[in-house]
Amino acid sequence: MENNNMQTTPPEELVAVALEALDETYTPYSHFPVGAALLTASGTVFKGINIENVSFGLTNCAERTAIFSAMAAGHRQFAGLVVAGRTSEPIAPCGACRQVMVELFPSDMPIWLINDTGKSVQTTIADLMPGSFNALA
Repeated sequence: MENNNMQTTPPEELVAVALEALDETYTPYSHFPVGAALLTASGTVFKGINIENVSFGLTNCAERTAIFSAMAAGHRQFAGLVVAGRTSEPIAPCGACRQVMVELFPSDMPIWLINDTGKSVQTTIADLMPGSFNALA
């Protein structure tokens, strides 16, 4: 999961937004909050929270909430993403989020996976989804 060529820490602003999002999630069923902060190429930051539904297939992850919010606001170019969880190790995106990222993010865009105690891993969607399918590529 970790790309050894990148050793930078996540931007403080993105970390703050992603950690703040942990307190804003709607997780009455799993009680497993996830927060995200997406940086657009123009410098705008979009917050993402996971939003659950009793019909679990209708649940939306924090990563996709941030991505879809940015796209709904007209953004199409992205520069970085932080994903945060209250976990012992940095949290990783689910497969559905990874597939969305494959189509919408540059393959080498930095993605920081963090927990709420300061641990972080920097990666890319190319590392998270090797051999991925992208009809637009």
